[in-house]
Amino acid sequence: MDAVEVSTVVYVPPQEMYDFIVDFPRYANYSEYLESVVRDGDGALGTRYTMRFAWWKLTYTTRTEVVDTDPPRRIDWRVTKDIDADGYWRVEEVPQEAPEDVETASRVSLRIEYDSDSVSAGSIDLPRFVSLSWVIDKVKPLIRKEATRVVERIVADIEGRPREVELTVHTGPEAL
Repeated sequence: MDAVEVSTVVYVPPQEMYDFIVDFPRYANYSEYLESVVRDGDGALGTRYTMRFAWWKLTYTTRTEVVDTDPPRRIDWRVTKDIDADGYWRVEEVPQEAPEDVETASRVSLRIEYDSDSVSAGSIDLPRFVSLSWVIDKVKPLIRKEATRVVERIVADIEGRPREVELTVHTGPEAL
């Protein structure tokens, strides 16, 4: 399994950050490659999402499902179509990291684990003369960049103003 994890500190309490994450359909506003999100459920256990991505000459629709929640600390999800992938959002209170003019802070992390070998050529409509392995090699660095971009934009939105955000990014073939 490959993995990417992005985390940062946000100057809001954990419950506010958790509620913000649960409103997943708005993520299309943060992502360059996510065109739309349709939610079936309220964000709790069993909620399903249909997400349409577009990159280069490719479009792809995936489906995910919330498989566990621990409000306001964690939301676990898995992809239910075409690829072996899962992940979670984790929120931890870190009041010691809040600036003096802010009451508390939360560390928010997005972790995605995926098996790129689980993608079959038939699951993606590829242009002629384009191999699946070429697409996978091109998409891997985009996953890291996109995860980072999403977290940066979320921080600006939830705090009400842009600021320099310090991100911690880990990638690896196994546990990070």
